Amino acid sequence: MSTRTSATDALLASRAADGDQLAFGVLVRRHAPFLVAFATKLTGSRADADDCVQEALITAWRRLPDLAEPEKVRSWLTTIVSRKATDRLRSRKISEQIDEEMVAAEGDPERATVASSQMDALKRVLAELPEDLRVVWVLREVGGYSYEEIAEEVGATPATVRGRLARARKTVLERMQEWR
Repeated sequence: MSTRTSATDALLASRAADGDQLAFGVLVRRHAPFLVAFATKLTGSRADADDCVQEALITAWRRLPDLAEPEKVRSWLTTIVSRKATDRLRSRKISEQIDEEMVAAEGDPERATVASSQMDALKRVLAELPEDLRVVWVLREVGGYSYEEIAEEVGATPATVRGRLARARKTVLERMQEWR
């Protein structure tokens, strides 16, 4: 076991991709604290972070054979956690908005139907955005992150984040035009 704990991430990822559960366990123990901290920062909730990391690790275990660069396993795991956290934030925000709209529309079936249709349309628009645009939009609009925080999370410059966010906002506004 001591050989495994001192092994490189690349070796562990390669062995785990071949089905070595012990190697995957070492990777999990090695990177889980960082992944949980990262997910907690993204979601603002330790419980949500734990769920995101657990889901990400299940996904990672299944997709390890597809990992092209085993030496970048930490970055790869972080990307999977980021996607899970983004999905969780988006669904949380959308369900909060739906709840608010439904409460406001209580007793008014027409208004409730419109609110529900509007949220469905927003979900579709977000799902159709390219991932790089969707992530910055969700982190900014749902998570309230600063440009600098988003840049740090996605590994880009604040200027790149501003550009992506501008494109995302433009697309969302254009596609949601009928609801304005």
